[in-house]
Amino acid sequence: MAIDRFGRNIHYLRISLTDHCNLRCLYCMPEDMTFRPNADLMQDDEILLFTRMFASLGFDKIRLTGGEPTVRANIVDIVRGISSTEGIRSVSMTTNGVLLKKLAQPLADAGLQRVNISIDTLNTEKFKRLTRWGKLPDVWEGILAAEKAGLVPVKLNAVIVKGYNEEDVLDLAALTIEHPWQMRFIEMMPFAGATDIQVNHVITMKQIQDNIESEFGKLEVANDGKMDGEAQVFHIRGAKGDLGFISSVTQPFCSACTRARLTADGKLRLCLLREKEVDLLTPLRAGATMDDLRRLILDGVWGKPWGHGLADGIIPLNRVMSEIGG
Repeated sequence: MAIDRFGRNIHYLRISLTDHCNLRCLYCMPEDMTFRPNADLMQDDEILLFTRMFASLGFDKIRLTGGEPTVRANIVDIVRGISSTEGIRSVSMTTNGVLLKKLAQPLADAGLQRVNISIDTLNTEKFKRLTRWGKLPDVWEGILAAEKAGLVPVKLNAVIVKGYNEEDVLDLAALTIEHPWQMRFIEMMPFAGATDIQVNHVITMKQIQDNIESEFGKLEVANDGKMDGEAQVFHIRGAKGDLGFISSVTQPFCSACTRARLTADGKLRLCLLREKEVDLLTPLRAGATMDDLRRLILDGVWGKPWGHGLADGIIPLNRVMSEIGG
């Protein structure tokens, strides 16, 4: 079991399969982003070895992220290997959905259980502006394919950016009236690469919720008032689905955090919004024993910080978002 110095049981690992992406969302990375060479990233066998190692330390929940995880070569085989690892009980993925029309069923057959799909607007022109390269119909078809393949409950993620898509909140929230999906609104967080936008175009969770309630009335508490992962969950009266609010900036949920992240280049990152990392891939390739690597992981987990330093003006600048994995 991996316990930090605050007594939190860290058992949820988000594995970034690649820093590469087939979109260039303006709040995530510059359009001319340069990605790392594949040789610098974890190879398939290394990902599976680390999965087994983390599982042996009590990690039982895996979320696959990127960049965009579906652009990773051999993604179906990687999912199959992770899902069949002893001790792993939950395997999910965060994706932009562009390739899910083709991949949803094979991924489900390989053992993927759920997906979170990013969709920041239902307006095709705004979608293009926000993602720079994306086509909204591709994502919508991916959402429907995921639902058909049984990757449920389908959760949709929207990052709300002042001046770009704050007016789209109502249309996104309305999706839950007729669909049993969870529409999750996420406060924009600052990182390197697009820091000016991330800092100066924030819409707070209270602003988003107030906007929704002005149209649909007072939201009802869902999930018995308990957090669903990092989201506070509500629903519109009579709706089939739910609304999730992730307020990482204004109302951080650090006391309940059980997560660690493994970046695509094999660094263990204990807080999304802190720069400190533990290199695991370099020692592995240098011949470190499994016991050595387990000790690095346990020591890293022990030093997991309580929370971020945004209130003190501390912004993590050593990586852009796509290099960490959400």
